[in-house]
Amino acid sequence: MTPSSPAGDEAALPTALPGTYAEAVAALQARGRFGIRLGLARVRALLRALGSPERDIRGALVGGTNGKGSVLALVAACLAEGGLRAGDTPKPHLVTYRERLRVGGRPIGADDFTALVRHVLPAADAVARRHGPPTEFELVTALAFAWFGQAAIDLAVVEVGLGGRLDATHAWDGGVAAITNVDLDHTEWLGPTVPAIASEKAAIITASDRAVTGATGEARGVIRRRARRVGAPLLEVAPAPVLAMDRDGLLVELAGLGATRVGLLGRHQAANVAVADAVLDALEAAGVAAVPPEARRAGYATARWPGRLELLDVPGAGPGGSPAEVLLDGAHNPAGAAALVAALDELRPLLEAP
Repeated sequence: MTPSSPAGDEAALPTALPGTYAEAVAALQARGRFGIRLGLARVRALLRALGSPERDIRGALVGGTNGKGSVLALVAACLAEGGLRAGDTPKPHLVTYRERLRVGGRPIGADDFTALVRHVLPAADAVARRHGPPTEFELVTALAFAWFGQAAIDLAVVEVGLGGRLDATHAWDGGVAAITNVDLDHTEWLGPTVPAIASEKAAIITASDRAVTGATGEARGVIRRRARRVGAPLLEVAPAPVLAMDRDGLLVELAGLGATRVGLLGRHQAANVAVADAVLDALEAAGVAAVPPEARRAGYATARWPGRLELLDVPGAGPGGSPAEVLLDGAHNPAGAAALVAALDELRPLLEAP
């Protein structure tokens, strides 16, 4: 895979610094005109221009085809229950752009977001003169690390955007690298086969990392070889056995925890919680953070991931304006759609039960 063409670099946006939150969001979204342009030179230069805030931050970088957001939600909930101040980067946002930068589970405030954009845009314009204009995602990545540096977090849990090797988030190494799974998605950028995509995603594993994966088949072999090549200990996990399922989530069996409630719907969350628990183990082994069993149990039970098999009571959505239950989800690739179909088949009798 190669980075996209730098065409349009000469059209860097002149920056009028935003004075309001709406203007700050508009300034970021205007960078969407530069599209997807994979590569690390721009974001590394941008972070250097901001004083390299990412260098003082440890934590986990989470890649994979599906399940990244669920793993982030599960890990972040456990860290909060363990009394740790964690920054995380869920995406995409559902209601407000501020959801993409969270500390302690709370989105950044509108005024802080605006001030941060005002701080970062001049650095982006300086970088553009040598490297071309940073993309919207590169700017958001830089915003996240700049904010985390200011917010005095204990650690970060960061979601990879696209692939891994040339994704902007790979400018950071927090000590733990996780790959949830690998399937066909974004093949125009990552390659036409599962092994090719796995190679792109496995590149987030570096020599200083502890690595985790829930991948299977050909992808697991690629990830094993990458970890072995760079000398990173690799923890491979299988989905947690499902003991029970109801309209509020799952009951699974986790090593060291026993029967554990997971507050996310769908059998596929058994795989995600296994990866999340392994990420917490890796963070402890790396000396980043330790989350005791009782905090893990509480975190898994209370974790929420809005818009992903989220069951809502919606007034007026039923026949004749009656209330109705609505399931929200955003499956966007074949593997995700298959998991959604399987979940709906299993959940239907639970939701229809009196």
